[in-house]
Amino acid sequence: MKCIIKISDEVNVKFEGLELDIRKKLTARFKKDIPHARYLPAVRLGRWDGKKAFFNLGGTSYLNLLDQILPMIEQAGYDIELDDQRQYQTHFEFEPVEADSFASAVWPQGHPAAGQPITIREHQQKVINQFLGNPQSLQEVATGAGKTLITAALSQRCESYGRTIVIVPNKSLVVQTERDYQLLGLDVGVWFGDRKEFGHAHTICTWQSLNNLMKNARNQIGAEASGLMTIQDFIQGVVAVIVDECHQAKAEALTELLTGPLSRIPIRWGLTGTIPKDEYEWFSLLVAVGPVISRLAAVELQEKGILSQCHVNIRQLVDHGEYRDYQSELKYLVDNADRMAHISKMIADIAQSGNTLVLVDRLSAGNHICATLPDAVFISGKDKLKDRKAQYDQMAVSDNKITVATYGVAAVGIDIPRLFNVVLIEPGKSFVRTIQSIGRGLRKAQDKDMVQIWDITSTMKFSKRHLTKRKSFYSEAEYPFTIEKVDWQR
Repeated sequence: MKCIIKISDEVNVKFEGLELDIRKKLTARFKKDIPHARYLPAVRLGRWDGKKAFFNLGGTSYLNLLDQILPMIEQAGYDIELDDQRQYQTHFEFEPVEADSFASAVWPQGHPAAGQPITIREHQQKVINQFLGNPQSLQEVATGAGKTLITAALSQRCESYGRTIVIVPNKSLVVQTERDYQLLGLDVGVWFGDRKEFGHAHTICTWQSLNNLMKNARNQIGAEASGLMTIQDFIQGVVAVIVDECHQAKAEALTELLTGPLSRIPIRWGLTGTIPKDEYEWFSLLVAVGPVISRLAAVELQEKGILSQCHVNIRQLVDHGEYRDYQSELKYLVDNADRMAHISKMIADIAQSGNTLVLVDRLSAGNHICATLPDAVFISGKDKLKDRKAQYDQMAVSDNKITVATYGVAAVGIDIPRLFNVVLIEPGKSFVRTIQSIGRGLRKAQDKDMVQIWDITSTMKFSKRHLTKRKSFYSEAEYPFTIEKVDWQR
């Protein structure tokens, strides 16, 4: 028996010649549960099993799963023939970076090393050079390690081969990343919102803006007639796609981009501060970007004095009553006026020690806090990028500023070194959200080498379960924590 493996691009493969029984075994082996799918109507009605198939019954699968699939095929007695149909360059040679590779540029005003030549730190050199030696790979790099500078250095090394695109999760990170590219003197443009700049060697964009281009491509005739750019136009000459905060690649639209229109881009690098723990999310990253080749934990950078030390202060408010599900319980926890008034007083006391970022899940919680603390500022998705940045920048010259923001807006990617406190209100049980939120406070400033993390939660059923999860996250990350129960109704 012979199995022909056809490699069509950097992501997709097809297995031809396999009998139905082995295809069924492979389909079953590479089906992964999608978190929370059991709550969806299609699953409850029995129309879907709530799983994502990474090997389809027709024989299609993914290149990065070959090392796991081949042993099963060989064990079934098949001879394997490889048919690599890629007609473009897939092998590259890069010059490693050194500490002084970009010393011709200097740090800008406001940076702790303003006016001094830009030096690539040892941990950054290691990350960059590991990527250069592994053109399809992912690295877990702690928040505060200088990921945007790492990204810029990678793009610079690709210039002799072609263009690069960098995908970031939000508008704030587009501007932040563009700034570091400009520091190194790179030809950079951005593609998001009202700023759509094309024709540069490097383009920074959000995955949402690429998703819009993909929609144009689906309506190719209409797009051409109206002069709209499509995703195919956008990726002309692109040899590398770099995904920052790539744990968000589990989002269906981004995965569809990376395994569809972007599947012929040969160099694929992903950086994230947190590798997802759910198997489905991890497999989505593996097939779309590549395997994890290295991890640089925050505790390593804390030990070297690069990141601030932190302590997690868990304040478990004693609440009474029971709700049938978490959403009902959460509504009470963040909407009860008396409870939120008590939390607001806690925040006011905390903020006396320095600038404080408060992260909330619901708009109602932010509104309660700002109604009680009139000097607090609330930032949400409806605020324009320039207005958000103006509020963040104020912390550089403020001492006791309280900024309230939703997790979706501020838990990833913002750069605010002078944060002395980060308050998490009912952060839930997501490993990514928890660790990323703490990461907002880990950057050092001239007058700061310690950040206090405040985990405000409840003794109620679901909240208590989620806290148990978070405590395991804190232990794994080696973040010290203490717990204090607070009888706020007494």
